Order: sequence, then C-alpha cells, then structure tokens
Amino acid sequence: MEIPAINLKAIVLVHWLLTVWGGMAWLPPSYAWGNFSVFAIGVWAIAHRDSIDAVLMFLMGMSVTILTDIIHFGIYYPLNDYVAERGQRDVFRFSAGMAILSLLLKPVSCFFVYQMYRERGGDYNVNFGFPSVSRNRDAYQSIDQQDESSSPANPFNQAQDSKPARTY
Repeated sequence: MEIPAINLKAIVLVHWLLTVWGGMAWLPPSYAWGNFSVFAIGVWAIAHRDSIDAVLMFLMGMSVTILTDIIHFGIYYPLNDYVAERGQRDVFRFSAGMAILSLLLKPVSCFFVYQMYRERGGDYNVNFGFPSVSRNRDAYQSIDQQDESSSPANPFNQAQDSKPARTY
C-alpha cells in the first residue's frame, strides 16, 4: 500500500486557515505567534524544495505545537466570557471547533511531512546512546579464515619499504 503524496503547500494552507479561525475568539496571542512562526518555517520549506533542514525544522515545529496547543486548550478553554452572550457563543464554538480540528490534523500532517523529509533525502534516526543489537553479520570478517594479503611476517598489512635501511 502506497502512501498518497500530499503537497506541503496544502498542509501549510490548511493549518494556517484553521489557526486563523481557531484564534479569532478565545485563544491568547501566544497560540497565534507559536503556530504562525512554524508556518513561516513551512513557507521556507516550500520555497527551498531541496532543503532537508527546512522540512526537518517544520516537522519539529509542528510536533512542538501539538504540545503547546494542548496546553493552551487546557488552560483557556472553559474560562471565557464569550460563552455568556448568545452571539459570541456561536463564534466561540466555531473558533474552538477549528482549533481542535487543527490539533487533530497535526499528527497526520506530521506523518506526511516526515514522508517528504525522507523523499528529500533525510534520514533521521533517533539514537539515545543505548547499544543496539544487529543480526546482520555480513559486515563482519570471520576469524577462522585469514586473508591472503596478510602474512605472519606483516600482521598489520603495512607497506614494505623497497629502499634498504640506512646504516650510520
């Protein structure tokens, strides 16, 4: 099963629109600043089609905004004066719905941005310093068999000098 190709422009445009709609009623300016700065990195990734760093930074920024969006929603969601009035309640519901939809789409977008990162030649392997066990033993040389190039007289395969040694 092949993963469908999603354009980076579409990802940035959809999340930009959902962020504008999500931040119009109840979220603080830090929500907008955080998301729009990540979208600026996304525009950089669009402009530089060969840049691996731009896509990686956009991916990491999207990942961080998932956490910051959850924090913003947890702090600011129920405590608002917009819910009291009838006209403002509809704006609040729309804004909250778009912000939550943006949050729900971000992991999917991160997956597609990661695929773009891999297509551009990036290979991000996370290594926490723990030793890993590999079953691939093709790269190892057997100690039972010796190469013909190494002899007991020259065990470290050092080049032999063709000039005689000088005596003083």
